[in-house]
Amino acid sequence: MSAGATGVGSLPGGDAREAAKTATGSFEDFPYLPELPARGPGADMIGRSIGLLVDMYGHVEPSGWRISDRPGRDTRRARSWLGEDLDALEEFTQGYTGRLKVQAVGPWTLAAALELHGGEAMLQDAGACRDLAGSLAEGLREHLADVRKRIPGAEIVLQLDEPSLTAVLLGRVRSASGYRTYRAVDRQVVEGALRDLFAVHDGEVIVHSCAPEVPFGLLRRAGATGVSFDFSLLTEHEDDAVGEAVEGGTKLFAGVVPGTDGPLSDPGGSVMGVRKLWRRLGLAPGTLAESVVVTPSCGLAGASPAYARAAQAHCVRAARSLADNPE
Repeated sequence: MSAGATGVGSLPGGDAREAAKTATGSFEDFPYLPELPARGPGADMIGRSIGLLVDMYGHVEPSGWRISDRPGRDTRRARSWLGEDLDALEEFTQGYTGRLKVQAVGPWTLAAALELHGGEAMLQDAGACRDLAGSLAEGLREHLADVRKRIPGAEIVLQLDEPSLTAVLLGRVRSASGYRTYRAVDRQVVEGALRDLFAVHDGEVIVHSCAPEVPFGLLRRAGATGVSFDFSLLTEHEDDAVGEAVEGGTKLFAGVVPGTDGPLSDPGGSVMGVRKLWRRLGLAPGTLAESVVVTPSCGLAGASPAYARAAQAHCVRAARSLADNPE
């Protein structure tokens, strides 16, 4: 079995058809729905997920996204761009069967980014966080049903982006003034909300974070089938948590290819760290290919179009190298 490769989510530029063509052409066995934040508010990761919410709306303030009482221009724009991206993906996946990844922002990163009427983050209000998670679950249910209808042969993999999760757990999210931080949210509350959200999808659910100190254990307990992370931020003191996750059947989406322009090493060199990790953990090399999916380290929105294409092709070659030479 060959190690898979896929993208993280964002691509440079603003052309939905071009992005869909790149995402499906680069990853013939594991394409994804691209996000194009360069188009502006509503195409950014937070705005796009606010567009998915049911009975909850947002608009853009100079400080970022803020809760609204009714859908305004910004929410409508977010929904319209998502529709455009889905149309383009549908066009390039006619007759496709196999894994297909769609991304949305998870409830905790959303709660840290979305402001209440007074300007503070929703994160400081436990009731608002619960409402947000419920609204997101409802919206994701509808979104996944829409993708299934458009691409009936797809086995959908749901990726939830949670780059702020560690900051939420450790009480590091800054308040509106910037002078203080919000109280850490109890781990059980975080885990429970994630578990409930994962339950909306009966296929693979992976959580992506390109921040340091990804809580592998918590995500595994909450029921994530995979964790997507920036491999360069992994430290040896996370070995036990990673080893337990892998032995428990969690897939690692290892971000080993830089997300911004730079020289690319040879494909085998890109996955050298993954092989070393396997040796350190004492895992059988033969299990590498089924446990690891190769990705860029983070979204590619900040890269040039040429580099984004090269990086994705590089992921596919690196995955092949991992499968062919696991030792």
